[in-house]
Amino acid sequence: MKKIIRLVVTGAAGRMGRRVAALAAEDGRFAIAALVDRGEGAGLSKPDSLPEALARADVLVDFSSPEAAVRFAGLAAAARKPAVIGATGFNSVQLAQLKAASRRIPVFLSPNFSPGIHALGVLLRTAAALLKDYEVAISETHHSRKKDAPSGTALRLARIIMEARRGAEPAIVSQRVGDVVGDHTVTFAGPSERLELTHRAQSRDVFAQGALRAALWVSGKRPGFYDMPDLFAAK
Repeated sequence: MKKIIRLVVTGAAGRMGRRVAALAAEDGRFAIAALVDRGEGAGLSKPDSLPEALARADVLVDFSSPEAAVRFAGLAAAARKPAVIGATGFNSVQLAQLKAASRRIPVFLSPNFSPGIHALGVLLRTAAALLKDYEVAISETHHSRKKDAPSGTALRLARIIMEARRGAEPAIVSQRVGDVVGDHTVTFAGPSERLELTHRAQSRDVFAQGALRAALWVSGKRPGFYDMPDLFAAK
């Protein structure tokens, strides 16, 4: 019988945290050890209870904020429990702190847990290299409550293009409107033609399912800094 993975979900009152908790509750591979958030709500624990919650958990799954995620990852490192982090908008200092935590525990950090976005990145690397003389731009749209712009996914796509071309960062246009889950389009424009590669997320469930998949995968891994390419490479 396979071990049930006990999760602590931080940022549990947010849109993504709620979906992670709901899908985990429906999946026999998981059990919820604690739902942690600074807000009020049934079943929620305050952040100061996190060390106690981690003592009875196997993996931390975080969809909070950069500041909170860094603090929570530090607590997970102290408890020697893996962390899956989906918060975005980290600055260089915060990323360095997460990498420091990854020397003690597995830290799985991704701005987007969608398999489709991972596939887009693979296609994008090829297109950027083949169409190296074409102009390229990225547009992304998210719901009006998303705080960071450009999105972490757009920045990831831009980095892929830069690596493939060994060039400057492409232009990124961001929109924050309505309740859009997440749309990303990369446009290559050349003489007499245009290539557009687009990913549209229709539900937050695709990200929540990806985070749970990452939690299963990272459980039992050695300390290190992991991302979606690592998960797919292991198949």
